[in-house]
Amino acid sequence: MLPGLHIAKQALYHRLPAVGFAAAMLVAAPHAVLAQDESDSASINPLETEVPREIGFEANELRYDETTDTVSASGNVVLRSGDQSVRADEVSWNRMTGEIIAAGSVRLVDENGHQLFTDRLVLTDELEAGAMTNLLLAFRQGGRLAAMEATRAENGDIELDRAVYSSCAVLDADGCDRSPSWRVTAERVYYDSESSRIRFRNAYLELFGARILPLPGLTVRADGSADSGFFVPDIGLTASNGIEISDSYYWRIADNRDLEVTGYIFTEAAPMVSAHYRELTGNGAYQVTGYATYGSRIPLNSTVPTSQNDFRGYLAANGRFQLDENWTAQGSIRVASDRTFLRRYDITREDRIRSVVELQRVDDNSFVSVAGWATQALLVSTPQGEVPLALPLIDARYRLEDPVVGGMLQLQANTLAITRSEGQDTQRAFARAQWDLRRITPMGQEVTLTAMVRGDIYHSGDNLLTNIAAYRGEAGWQARGVATAALDIKWPFIGEFMGGTQILTPRVQFVASPSIRNLDIPNEDARAIDLEDSNLFALNRFPGYDRVEDGARITYGADWQANFPGWRIHSTIGQSYRLTDEALFPDGTGLNEQFSDVVGRTEVRYQDFLKFTHRFRLDKDNLAVRRNEVDATVGSDRTYVEIGYLRLNRDIDFTLEDLQDREELRVAGRVAFADHWSIFGSAVINLTDRNEDPTFGSDGFEPLRTRLGIAYADDCLEFGFTWRRDYIQLADAQSGNSFRIYFSLRNLGFN
Repeated sequence: MLPGLHIAKQALYHRLPAVGFAAAMLVAAPHAVLAQDESDSASINPLETEVPREIGFEANELRYDETTDTVSASGNVVLRSGDQSVRADEVSWNRMTGEIIAAGSVRLVDENGHQLFTDRLVLTDELEAGAMTNLLLAFRQGGRLAAMEATRAENGDIELDRAVYSSCAVLDADGCDRSPSWRVTAERVYYDSESSRIRFRNAYLELFGARILPLPGLTVRADGSADSGFFVPDIGLTASNGIEISDSYYWRIADNRDLEVTGYIFTEAAPMVSAHYRELTGNGAYQVTGYATYGSRIPLNSTVPTSQNDFRGYLAANGRFQLDENWTAQGSIRVASDRTFLRRYDITREDRIRSVVELQRVDDNSFVSVAGWATQALLVSTPQGEVPLALPLIDARYRLEDPVVGGMLQLQANTLAITRSEGQDTQRAFARAQWDLRRITPMGQEVTLTAMVRGDIYHSGDNLLTNIAAYRGEAGWQARGVATAALDIKWPFIGEFMGGTQILTPRVQFVASPSIRNLDIPNEDARAIDLEDSNLFALNRFPGYDRVEDGARITYGADWQANFPGWRIHSTIGQSYRLTDEALFPDGTGLNEQFSDVVGRTEVRYQDFLKFTHRFRLDKDNLAVRRNEVDATVGSDRTYVEIGYLRLNRDIDFTLEDLQDREELRVAGRVAFADHWSIFGSAVINLTDRNEDPTFGSDGFEPLRTRLGIAYADDCLEFGFTWRRDYIQLADAQSGNSFRIYFSLRNLGFN
């Protein structure tokens, strides 16, 4: 024993009652050094000795037994060394052997943030190795291991006997104990601290306390990251493919890339395989998904299978790369082997898929985009040769940093080439300049002056292949000039209203443009025109660039907003009057006469419980509802109902395929019960009848698809059963009932 140590410990012990706790920095040195006699200490070479490790020591009571060279502490004992700490009711430190024994509500936190709870823990004086009984190991990312006995090696590895593992929380929202919904029991468990992997021997999966499945070779990651292994199989039954069983293997290739391969077996179709690859690079990320099978197919609008089997598949890839501070490259490519593959295998229900590749540059005052678009027709009757390919589409904009005559000036150049293998081809280029001046008057009006000029050049060929004459334009080279001037005035009034606040904002806009050669220009991007609240005050109420609204008009309306505790109401209404008689808009769009129809929108929101939006268009002559659209959500995150209704009653010529009338109802909801259970369902119903669209064979009530299911979900387990019925048959995508069972365990896989 070093001279003077006994006196120092006694002095510290006598001061304890006055401060309520002890705080001492004890030096844990190798026993050989501590045991040196004072007379021999001078012969020790300090370069050959091990640097002692400092341990922070706190306790309510501290005693030292010089006969056994043991330090004992009790009452809120805390030991700290670097990023590690130990808390216990009692701690004894044998200076002769270097053994530290912690007992009573022991908690050890290692350098990785993992917590170990046990009744008794044996450590070295470096706080490294130890033996434990009745322990719980809580990993920082959420997994937990419990065992009757365990040993902890100096490198942090832990070996556990008769252990149990689960990623489920052990406490509920009220802080009460809860049993995990699933757990893995094993004869022996090994935790590798370097790789953060947990390996199991003789493991079994238990679900709600019942042993259901052996898990040979099970390995999981303690740090919550993904690991290679098989997923839990999915089971389903569909009208098109019969019984379906699928399973996936996940390959963690590296920290920045992975691959998931899935195999599908059907009783009524050939097997299928899919793969999903993802990679994170130094300047972006991308992913590629592919499906492949070899089987018979039925062409769209046919009921007879082809005489031979074909390769069928789907490829989808998307990514985004930040090339430098301003330049970005991004894209999405989607290609299907045929028109019904995606619907038959329930990959997507889109009637067309699009691909786009874009190079983009953005800074504070400029924007440049070079893009290409391609579309593949699926569940539509349009021949693929008539579907346009847009390549290239170049758009460049520049905003002058300094004001011009007090206003902001923005320049734009745009060019587009549209190609069809069996239809009209169109090329377009234009340059535009727009000047905006915004001022607030002393009386509070917001006044905006706008002036815009644009010059267009078009070239088109095979115009007669476009069926709708209004879309063709004149073949060959065509030029057009556009000029628009506008004055927009808003005047907000703010005040109190029924215990809250309200803002009433009348708005008036005047827009004028000279006569424009619209019909000489092909119409590729301005076909789906309809008056709405979103485009009521637009300078050009045609979408796109190929059609420009000319003449002079006055648009007027008002916005009203009210805010109460928890409530927000916003409503807008408006109408326009054209000063000239000529009208380019088709009948039924609400803009074909001098007075437009009346359009508006109302939004109501109450906290996160109620969201309600209503959009409408009223006929100016008899106030008949030409557009009626409702979207509403009522409820919480767990129990809610969603309703969507749309009716377009515009009496538009049915030959204008982009403007057909429709009526549709969408309903979805979920009801939660018994903490973790829920029942959910949805339905989409086509209410369009022959009066609204003569091309439809519906009688006004045609269910398109319905879904109903029951599910269980907690913090670590999710499973459920879903029934769905499709009412539409398209080639080999059969109508009928489909059933699916899904099961998911968080942070559990096979290796």
